[in-house]
Amino acid sequence: MALARKGSRRITVDGVDYRWRLRRRPTYSQDMCWSPATYAVEHADAPGTTLVITTNQPHPSSVFGQSATPVRPSDVADTIRTARARGWMPESPGSPFHLDQSAGFVSGS
Repeated sequence: MALARKGSRRITVDGVDYRWRLRRRPTYSQDMCWSPATYAVEHADAPGTTLVITTNQPHPSSVFGQSATPVRPSDVADTIRTARARGWMPESPGSPFHLDQSAGFVSGS
């Protein structure tokens, strides 16, 4: 499933263009700080397998306002490099590739 172009941002990593997107509004679970923020990445020109990253931070728009660090382009670039090293092939069709980086996430409950 391709990312919506509206709301996505372009990033170039190692000469390859990607698009990434963080949900503008957190899910209920993210809003309550029960689960961490997630974002998705795909190849910009030939979308295939989507990369889904689970962070170790609360969603930046959470109503509980725990200290949430915004997802920065440098974080996205590092994550793309990590996923590529672990076998993510963004140009090939297939199921989403999940990369769990939630170690250290502290639930708000």
